[in-house]
Amino acid sequence: MTIQDMKERKKELGYTYAQIASLSGVPLGTVQKIFNGATTSPRYETLQALSKVLAKPQVSYHSQPQTDPVREALSVYTTKRQGDYTLEDYYEIPDDVRMELIDGTLYDMSSPTSAHQLITGFLYTKLLNHVFSSGGTCLPMVSPMDVQLDCDDKTMVEPDVMVVCDRDKIIQRCVYGAPDFIIEVLSPATRRKDTVIKLGKYSNAGVREYWTIDPIKKKVVVYDFEHDDYPILYGFDAKVPVRIWDGSCEIDFAELYEHIRFLYERD
Repeated sequence: MTIQDMKERKKELGYTYAQIASLSGVPLGTVQKIFNGATTSPRYETLQALSKVLAKPQVSYHSQPQTDPVREALSVYTTKRQGDYTLEDYYEIPDDVRMELIDGTLYDMSSPTSAHQLITGFLYTKLLNHVFSSGGTCLPMVSPMDVQLDCDDKTMVEPDVMVVCDRDKIIQRCVYGAPDFIIEVLSPATRRKDTVIKLGKYSNAGVREYWTIDPIKKKVVVYDFEHDDYPILYGFDAKVPVRIWDGSCEIDFAELYEHIRFLYERD
């Protein structure tokens, strides 16, 4: 799609810049610059991400027109007021559209970036290796995995990485109750949700430890709710102890940075 095609499609669908940013994973500022004409030659990967969100569904003359799952998912916003949604609404969202339900409000989940996926994979592997080497019984898990955080019908979140030590909380369809340890990797589209809304939810639900990781600023913020010790700030040059295991497991963020350094050097 050309940029002009995207502008026309945006108008046709009625999307806001924030919705496009959330659905595509492209930073909000970049979306605004492209559609306002400030950026005339966007990167190919950026155009591909935007085109995926804004492209019209293909129609075959020999079959029924295909539905647009993105449009279908967003249309759920018009059926109720934010704050009134329940798990019944959540389970009606198409499987290929990721959203979270927090206190009756639906939130779009943008497609993860390469840095996001590499970071979450690294962290999950380190946590799992620690459990194996120590003979522990806690279970590290990685997104996508639903967490019915408050055990009610108003909240269902999807943490990037988590550790669940009470195996009774793990049922077939979700984790039912608060994990012991949660990590969220921040993006421009999810920063406020992860650092404000989820921070409060996780603390109140009984999560023992919560980390937010900012790939852009190369910062880690640790919230040790169990010992009322937070926030603790680290850089990507530190070894960060996992406090639910009394520091017997450390994540070396210098090693993590070496794992993803090529992405920063390329930009």
